[in-house]
Amino acid sequence: MEDRTLLQNIRRTTKPSSPVLIISKLIAIALPIAQLVIGGLYLHECPVQPYIPIYLLVSGAFSVVLAVLSCLPCTQEPEDGSQSALSSLCTAWNSLVTLFLFCWFIAGNVWIYSVYQPSYDPTASVYCAKVLYLFSFWTTTLVYILLGVALVMGCCGLLCMCVCGRSDLSSDSDGV
Repeated sequence: MEDRTLLQNIRRTTKPSSPVLIISKLIAIALPIAQLVIGGLYLHECPVQPYIPIYLLVSGAFSVVLAVLSCLPCTQEPEDGSQSALSSLCTAWNSLVTLFLFCWFIAGNVWIYSVYQPSYDPTASVYCAKVLYLFSFWTTTLVYILLGVALVMGCCGLLCMCVCGRSDLSSDSDGV
């Protein structure tokens, strides 16, 4: 009987074609651009929590930078698996930007959810522009929804792999 592990059953994935990569990058960069636009348009329109538009501007800018940097040749791994000094530097930079975005996301959660639900009336002394607040709120909430969906799908995938892996092993042992 062969000694198989779950990881040995996973085939190496193929790299997507260039048009697929370009389209996926454009879709992935749409939200950060929207963050930049809305954060810039409503920069001084949220006295109740003035960090919300700044949160959108910074997270949008860093997300665009991260997306652009991921397109550079230095971030692509060579076929032989080796890494150059430039490639290591790009990997370290991308990791630092990702860590910063994660910490910034946590700060944004505090700023957005701490004032739920603000007054949208601009005549009030403490208000927040409706478009700004709802965009911030729902994009942040969307991250949690997508994480939940990914977690459920990952658990289902692992469960399927475990069940299929056991059935393959049991069919192999029957032939011995």
